[in-house]
Amino acid sequence: MTDAALTPTPNDCPLPRRRADFATFNEAIDYAARSEKGLNFHDMRGTLERVYPFSEMREDALTMARRMVAAGIGKGDRIALIAETGPDFAALFCACTYVGAWPVPLPLPTTFGGKESYIDQLSVQLQSSDPKMLIYPGEIAEMAKAAADKQGCAGEAWEDFAQREAPECDLPQANPDDICYLQYSSGSTRFPTGVAVTHRALLHNLFGHATATDLGENDRVVSWLPWYHDMGLVGCFLSPIANQASCDYIKTEHFARRPLAWLDLISRNQGNTLSYSPTFGYDICARRISSQSHVGDRFDLSRWRTAGNGADMIRPDVMQSFVNAFAEAGFKAQAFTPSYGLAEATLAVTVMPPGEGIRVELVEEERLSGTPRDLSRPARYRAIVNCGKALPGMEIEIRGENGQAKGDHQIGKVWCRGESVMHSYFRNEEATEECLVAKENGDVWLDTGDMGYMADGYLFIVGRAKDMIIINGKNHWPQDIEWAVEQLPGFNHGDIAAFSVETENGEEAPAVLVHCRVSDPEERVRLRDQIADKVRSVTGMSCVVELVPPRTLPRTSSGKLSRAKAKRQYLAGEIKPIDLLEAA
Repeated sequence: MTDAALTPTPNDCPLPRRRADFATFNEAIDYAARSEKGLNFHDMRGTLERVYPFSEMREDALTMARRMVAAGIGKGDRIALIAETGPDFAALFCACTYVGAWPVPLPLPTTFGGKESYIDQLSVQLQSSDPKMLIYPGEIAEMAKAAADKQGCAGEAWEDFAQREAPECDLPQANPDDICYLQYSSGSTRFPTGVAVTHRALLHNLFGHATATDLGENDRVVSWLPWYHDMGLVGCFLSPIANQASCDYIKTEHFARRPLAWLDLISRNQGNTLSYSPTFGYDICARRISSQSHVGDRFDLSRWRTAGNGADMIRPDVMQSFVNAFAEAGFKAQAFTPSYGLAEATLAVTVMPPGEGIRVELVEEERLSGTPRDLSRPARYRAIVNCGKALPGMEIEIRGENGQAKGDHQIGKVWCRGESVMHSYFRNEEATEECLVAKENGDVWLDTGDMGYMADGYLFIVGRAKDMIIINGKNHWPQDIEWAVEQLPGFNHGDIAAFSVETENGEEAPAVLVHCRVSDPEERVRLRDQIADKVRSVTGMSCVVELVPPRTLPRTSSGKLSRAKAKRQYLAGEIKPIDLLEAA
């Protein structure tokens, strides 16, 4: 069917908008289905391929739910779903919530890493979530089935599952404190931790985010973000349902090939656009258009009122480049809407109020790293982006290592509390207790692990969660990189420290320090190249590899590797890499 034969779902309809004020997500689906709005799926060139009203999605979901009941799937079972952007995943996710099962969105294969790497990643996540079934698109059947077989869980293509009988049956009643879904957004492949989110937490966050961004009439969402990541899943799939907003999608892999198709979609929208991206998405578009002229002839970005920024550190220089590139097309700098969030808080913790745009403060680098100021050198500053104010119903505190609250402009750990905070990490009590911290009066706070400070009610983020490496919006746990390198011959646990470094152009890249016991210069070069190849297979990026003498990497008092200290010492020149061409 051609684009001309299809009419996208409307921006407005007679049904009064409700901002996620439902007891359960199932109620939100039922209400959205009474509207004429829905999801619209486009191909790589932005041509509309499939119109999927919420009413049709609900009917498909209820049919799928009956198939699940007939297959013996019930309340509390986990159902792993490969999160391909399309009607099948949408209906299956909603079907799980109708049955009371927990959908577990898992990623599609990437263009790097290879078949075996993907099977390994998938099987480890299946082991962690312990699903009753994995349902996947038919085109990746070989890999998905191999992962399911490896884990001993049932696996079925959704085309086959859709052929099962769907006898009439009663579906269970959902409760607000039931788990709605399980999310693996950390990007961890070796040590995954599933975030369990209740219906209450989900709807509390969706209400808060819609209120903070003032989602209203004639608003429409446009997205290319993957549905296994919290910004894509919660912000651009679950939120449009709970807040009754039509949405236009292109697949993530299509955006990677033709990023300007995203802006074409926004240009065709006759309503007010809400669209979100990590910094790198804006960067790619600004770079891609730089050689082209007549931007205003191709694009109309004048109705893009909320250009959300999140999922990685926000770079003001990239935002300015985007404004410079697309001002001619009507893009307004004040449309930029920085935010801060994490899957453990469902999605958003803070959002910049509409129209305030990007605001930065210059902070001395010594303050950011906690090192004493060297008065013999000129001060160096870093631009820290204002990430906005707390969502309604969310509280934020900045706390020191001793747990004491800090005042404005004092850097410490970011803590938050509210109904949006996760229930737990699935089957990981130790990790749950580490980040869900009870204060003296019994209140439970989420210790995000991120470093930041408050100023007049606004939050500024200055550092990563734990040791997370975030590159192009994708999260990489350093443990995954270290473990991959440890599989090479001749390495012991603790021989490798991985962290991120800033390159000359302000972007992040993984850096790996490795204990080297090889003396031959040629062998050292070969080893460095071998390590670089291994890290590239995990991250998809080139990395900085430094071979260092044995027993160089710092330890904590309990003997654990201290990545933060290793990074600090490396950048300060206190850890001296081995000269590869010099014989030992």
